[in-house]
Amino acid sequence: MIRQEIRRGAALAATSVLAGGLVLLAPLSGIAPRAQNAPAPAATPAPAAPTPAAVPEASLPFTAVPFYADWASSPHARRGAEAFNHWNAAGVIPVECAKCHSTPGFQDFLGADGSPGGAVDRPAPIGTVITCVACHNNKTVELTTVVFPSGQVAINQGADAICMTCHQGVESVNSVNKAVAALADDTVEPKLEFINVHYRAAGAMLLGTQAKAGYEYPGKTYAGRFQHQAPYTRCTACHETHTVAVKFKDCAGCHRQVSDKASLRKIRVSAIDYDGTANADEGLAEQVDHQRAALLKAIGDYAKTVSGKPIVYDLEEFPYFFVDLNGNGIADKDEAKFPNRYKSWTPRLLKAAYNYQFVTKDPGAFAHNPLYALQLLDDSIADLGTKIPAGLGAAKRP
Repeated sequence: MIRQEIRRGAALAATSVLAGGLVLLAPLSGIAPRAQNAPAPAATPAPAAPTPAAVPEASLPFTAVPFYADWASSPHARRGAEAFNHWNAAGVIPVECAKCHSTPGFQDFLGADGSPGGAVDRPAPIGTVITCVACHNNKTVELTTVVFPSGQVAINQGADAICMTCHQGVESVNSVNKAVAALADDTVEPKLEFINVHYRAAGAMLLGTQAKAGYEYPGKTYAGRFQHQAPYTRCTACHETHTVAVKFKDCAGCHRQVSDKASLRKIRVSAIDYDGTANADEGLAEQVDHQRAALLKAIGDYAKTVSGKPIVYDLEEFPYFFVDLNGNGIADKDEAKFPNRYKSWTPRLLKAAYNYQFVTKDPGAFAHNPLYALQLLDDSIADLGTKIPAGLGAAKRP
């Protein structure tokens, strides 16, 4: 009986760690994980049970947190990251952000906390990261459907639905259309603000037009879900489940170019000259980058010529597009500040900038859905090219 109570106490302690509760907060704040064969700390016994000291410590069971070290090295555990600290001054994470920036918020969205599923009901407390029970609970086991910001619904996604629920962005083609409705394409509208799709929207990129996260131009057709060769058809087939690192060694089995993570950018499976450089040694990622650069140049040329105000982009500073005060084409430190955000948007310019941001903020776009990414970039260039000297040239739209 004594041993049963001790085992029960140890199991409860382990459960608290997995749940991301108070027991978890101290270890996950930066203290190194215990070795899996180390003895567990003495558990608090039930009131009526003898104290654990009555049993030799060597006989106490230890329940390790599975994959703790892997998880602790992942972005989901990065306690000091802006993604988990942006709201510290406010004291709570607002409803619209809580789902993906805290464990309580994600559980709330799923209904794993006993609330109705499908929405976040209340702000979430600050101070948490994405812990074990965010993804491991009785609701995620059943989760196979994802609703995207566009309203598009993807069914039968299996465990990928867990990843896509957050890695989907927060805006869509609908957001842009709503913002520019009834406005002339090339008229500067001071009330327009840049629409930020958000970050790491890999799930939306993967599904392409099935998610409609990119701005899709009327009359154009767009690629759906990118179908990689089996068995690499699911998120965790290409990413480690707990570290989320890319399994680049698996890629090397088919792609001779791959020797490390950086060389993934050299993968090329088609002879089609998507960027018009006639360079057969380029990787697909490099072709996407060339078209991104071409779009950014077109954005700059259009802003200066049509909007009448030079524009620059900064990858790290919100809201990313700023007025180029000195006209040097670089987002200098004194320019990349919120008060200097770009305000001379036209509908045409806003659409192109939105697509640039969507592709740029998914650094794995070349692997998640290169055809969709290139289509968005090319169509944005072509649309700006109706007003300025810009176009696809020898590039071939997928």
